[in-house]
Amino acid sequence: MKFLSSFLIFIFMFGALFACSPNSQAEETKLLTATITKVPQSFYGTWRVASKRIDTDSPAVFKENSLDIWNLSRTFDVITLSNPFNGAKAEIILDRVDTNYIVFTKKGKYGQKILTDTVELKLDGDTFVGTDTLRLDTYADGQVVKTQNAQYYLDGEKIGGGNITEK
Repeated sequence: MKFLSSFLIFIFMFGALFACSPNSQAEETKLLTATITKVPQSFYGTWRVASKRIDTDSPAVFKENSLDIWNLSRTFDVITLSNPFNGAKAEIILDRVDTNYIVFTKKGKYGQKILTDTVELKLDGDTFVGTDTLRLDTYADGQVVKTQNAQYYLDGEKIGGGNITEK
């Protein structure tokens, strides 16, 4: 019951926030839609992504090399990156789209830690190259007590078609 009342309070506060500023909400929605429509169709699909660490302050935490599968898909105005190897799935936030140059951010929570990935890539048909900058923040009592960083070189090759779902 306590959860239900907390949830209802959250919904009320969330609704009140948007009721007070309807114009800013509309502008943000237009910007998001415009940015997503600029993403090249070739961005979506399944990619084999090799990464090689090029810099870190925590070599014991961040692997030197890895090979992953990324599935980039879109439903309405939400872009999702999922990895069938480890079951990870996250919505990505587009920071910049300029023709075939794309910068996006994703965050994941792991216990008392939050991992932020900032990916910059340049699409070239069915391949891309770029970097992934990782920041791992460890929290205690709501404060960041430790930050660990790494940067990886990325080399991606498309292995499956696009995926956009407009429902």
